[in-house]
Amino acid sequence: MRLALQDPSALARHRTVDEPSQDTVEGVTIDLSRKRVVLGEETAPLTYKEFELLQYLVLREGRTVARAEIISALWPAPDADAPNERTIDVHVRRLRSKLGAYQDIVRTVRGTGYRFDRHADVVVRHDLRGPSPDL
Repeated sequence: MRLALQDPSALARHRTVDEPSQDTVEGVTIDLSRKRVVLGEETAPLTYKEFELLQYLVLREGRTVARAEIISALWPAPDADAPNERTIDVHVRRLRSKLGAYQDIVRTVRGTGYRFDRHADVVVRHDLRGPSPDL
């Protein structure tokens, strides 16, 4: 019964040695609809602003985005909390550290800004129609 209900412990006991595990996931999944980034099997602990920054770059894939554009998009109201251009560099550094081995998907374009470069092992999910990365 547990096997028919796809219980993970029952599936693990039933799986043979020759059968590859479907649970092993390589690469990065950037799930825009669920607002999360999955590295392999672990969800990256991104802050709200770090995810918003990554999402902004992902939606402009291949285009260099200036620091000033990032500031005006992510901090639209002119207030005291709006960062300067160097603060954006700090946000990007923290984002990259949480992306680990995949930190090079956020590229620095010297003197201009940043760009998202997709690799073969990077999947971007825009909506809920695709399969959940939890499966």
